[in-house]
Amino acid sequence: MIFVYCVDQGVGEIRFMTRGLIIVIIVLVQPPSFSPTALRLTDTFKKGDDLDSLINEIFEEPDFDKKTFKLKSKSSGNTSVRASIQGVGKSCSPVYLGGSTAPCGIGTNISQRACDHLRCIACDFRIVSYDDYMWDKSCDYLFFRNNMPEFHKLKTKLVKKKGARAYACQCSWRTVEELTDLQMDHQLRWVCGKH
Repeated sequence: MIFVYCVDQGVGEIRFMTRGLIIVIIVLVQPPSFSPTALRLTDTFKKGDDLDSLINEIFEEPDFDKKTFKLKSKSSGNTSVRASIQGVGKSCSPVYLGGSTAPCGIGTNISQRACDHLRCIACDFRIVSYDDYMWDKSCDYLFFRNNMPEFHKLKTKLVKKKGARAYACQCSWRTVEELTDLQMDHQLRWVCGKH
């Protein structure tokens, strides 16, 4: 629940207070002759109690999605190079699982890489993977339910196997030796959790 109070005290600032689940926004407004921003806030409030537009105006951040990053070039000490950070917020398409010889990263049709940011939509756990291990045949649902994600507990059912990669969440597990498209395994409810 959000309450907005508009108080004319000549201060011209916005204060936020929280009391449990209630957010109280107090707008302290300068007289209209002092600040065009305060004038806009008071006019918006007086024009028909349009609280949604007032709250949206308070929380707006211009050009939030258009931030650029500058990275220093390693080849020349003082030259800065404009670069976008590759992979921020991107998902694999298609999603691949792979053995320990398969490279990890963002998987595409061209760059076939095993996803290392998997998440299970059934149990909402992050998928763990262990290179050069496979799951023992005696693994069951309760073992993973009780021991995820602690490696020192899981290692009791991990068997060394060069080239394999053991994947698990709290409800499912797989051992993979070759690069495999996740869509081929209809029992797994794993998705790329974005990179």
